[in-house]
Amino acid sequence: MSEPAPTPLLKRKCPICGKPSIEASKPFCSKRCADIDLSRWLKGVYAIPGDDADEAERDDLSDKE
Repeated sequence: MSEPAPTPLLKRKCPICGKPSIEASKPFCSKRCADIDLSRWLKGVYAIPGDDADEAERDDLSDKE
């Protein structure tokens, strides 16, 4: 009895342009798309929402000074 052939992994699409990703730049299709994504993070296009606790903590620190 032979073992079943492994199922091929689904090719994920590049989150920037939608082309198939390549191993060297996963999950992107190229270094260019990876750089575009990095640039978006650095410019603040992608942001993780936070709560107002950060402002309250800053106020507490300034009161102690």
